[in-house]
Amino acid sequence: MPTGKIKVKSPIVEMDGDEMTRIMWKMVKEKLLFPYLDMDIRYYDLHVKHRDETDDRVTTEAARAILQYGVGVKCATITPNQDRVREYGLKKMWKSPNATIRAILDGTVFRKPILVKNIRPFVSAWKRPITVGRHAYGDVYDNAEIRVRGEGRAELLFTPVEGKPIRMKIKDFKGPGILQGIHNTDASISGFARACFTFALDQKMDLWFSTKDTISKTYDARFRDIFEAECKKNWKKKFEEAGINYFFTLIDDAAARIIRSEGGILWALKNYDGDVMSDMIASAFGSLAMMTSVLVSPGGHFEYEAAHGTVQRHYYKHLKGETTSTNSVALIFAWAGCLRKRGELDGTAGVVRFADRLEKAAIKTVESGIMTGDLLAVARKSPSNRLVTTEGFIDAIAERLQRSLGHRKDSD
Repeated sequence: MPTGKIKVKSPIVEMDGDEMTRIMWKMVKEKLLFPYLDMDIRYYDLHVKHRDETDDRVTTEAARAILQYGVGVKCATITPNQDRVREYGLKKMWKSPNATIRAILDGTVFRKPILVKNIRPFVSAWKRPITVGRHAYGDVYDNAEIRVRGEGRAELLFTPVEGKPIRMKIKDFKGPGILQGIHNTDASISGFARACFTFALDQKMDLWFSTKDTISKTYDARFRDIFEAECKKNWKKKFEEAGINYFFTLIDDAAARIIRSEGGILWALKNYDGDVMSDMIASAFGSLAMMTSVLVSPGGHFEYEAAHGTVQRHYYKHLKGETTSTNSVALIFAWAGCLRKRGELDGTAGVVRFADRLEKAAIKTVESGIMTGDLLAVARKSPSNRLVTTEGFIDAIAERLQRSLGHRKDSD
């Protein structure tokens, strides 16, 4: 064991979550972090009941804390539907905490599969990771919705500070229906584009951007035009010198091309498109619990999280006292990413090294054959493969991490 704890110089904003991920989150802190790190944590409880009790103020406060301290880490949380409202006795269907945080921070979510040697992607053509750059502002995550009860006219209205209002008919309803209004801003789209070009150049990978501009000739086309202008003005020559390319196509064409590609690209997508496609890519690479996710804001703020949900089914088993085998790798990588960035910003090399060793301990544990049920089902068959429980998996990682930190030269 290390003789002294590693000091994390500046505060970290921690956002606790719901259900099975909340159970694992506590284990990760107690077994993998607290024994080795001296951290100043600014804690926010985003459990769905606490959000309800605070009228969701706690979510806004957490996001503002990230703006203050620069780095945060978030557990998975429930976005309540009617069933969840009844289950937890909530006041209403609160908005997605992720959407609230992203609306305050703005920026881009980058999601990348976590690869291990003994799990092959389901798509045989893929040889390298595919990173998804997801715009983290607006669209359906910050929308306005109306349940139309009967006959009437729906209109889109914009009232400028100066000039005449702009009014457009959406639909003459003859009976009940639904309406949804979404928005975006040039400033946010431009920040999204710059973040994606910057990331692609830093990683030396091609950048693809795709949307449905043939149908959405104003909304989606604005994304296309801003990306194209940003490329021509600031990035075309830099990309050529780096030997990488920027490529735009329709999202349906991009989806078909992605399946045939070798990977190794950054796929930039609008908010909802990125939500869906990142889950598809994570599953195709092996598991939803094997993907990193970080929100990078234009102001240089970072929020790390797991890309998956709260693992509701396993939580119900846990409440019944049944054994679970739930994958905690994405949660561990969220903490590792957060710690690495905190260390980089603070100039504390020891914190960065710890984050590297934590990730390596998780990967080496899986590659040694010690796995949770989701991974065992897709891993290469081997006599060394062994199914372990939720806590047993974290314990195995903790044992490997302890050996690594106890011997500065990791023999693995």
